[in-house]
Amino acid sequence: MSFSDDNSEPSRRELADLSALADGTLDAARRAEVQARVSASPQLTELYAHERRSVELLHRARERDRAPAALRARIEAARPGTASRARWRVGYGGALAGALAVIVLALVLILPAGTPGAPSLGQAASLARLGVAAPAPGFDPKAPATKLAKRIEDLYFPNWQAQFGWHAVGQRSDRINGRLALTMYYASKQNRVAYTIVGAPSLGVSRGTVRMIHGTQFHTLRIGGRLIVTWRRFNHTCVLSGPGVSVSQLRQLASWKGAERLGSN
Repeated sequence: MSFSDDNSEPSRRELADLSALADGTLDAARRAEVQARVSASPQLTELYAHERRSVELLHRARERDRAPAALRARIEAARPGTASRARWRVGYGGALAGALAVIVLALVLILPAGTPGAPSLGQAASLARLGVAAPAPGFDPKAPATKLAKRIEDLYFPNWQAQFGWHAVGQRSDRINGRLALTMYYASKQNRVAYTIVGAPSLGVSRGTVRMIHGTQFHTLRIGGRLIVTWRRFNHTCVLSGPGVSVSQLRQLASWKGAERLGSN
């Protein structure tokens, strides 16, 4: 079997072999050959790692009552079968990696982590990747300069438009292990940030760089390759992240003094 050059898109045969190797269905006689090619190609190594992760999480999902059978079936169906694998032809970072990322993220959100029954910070941070699901709300009529007309329990989302030039462009609502989590997306020029608030009680944070600003502890760390700033307010957990946005920018938004007035009226 011949493989395409590293600079070209993976062939249909390569993608089929990659998936078969990951889930253990590849012919044993060809396993060493395919493994050698994957090891020699950073592109295929990356795609294989995504596929292996999805396979591992699927196995975990089958073993846990917390993941509903119907949901597990839908995620299983989303993985490419033997026939569909042969029809896929995508580039590095393209549809295959994207599809696998969605599968992995869906499993991260349904599988328990940390304290039994409690969401993890990693699950909360992962919500930013899911994207906008509904239009952005308007401004809160009682405090339009500082609040959006959206809150989770007693904590409002901030209006950063006048102060920083960041305007809300969309939102989504999710549940992690039964806990409500709302995410607001903001944009400024070509940049975008996601701000997730997880309902009380607050989640534990035991790592990351800690900076005290205006009496609040802000933790900066990377989760799943994504830089985040997280803190607690009114017993809620707040998580802010944005590709291409500096730590100082994230901290500036997170620690805005106007946010001190974002509790319920």
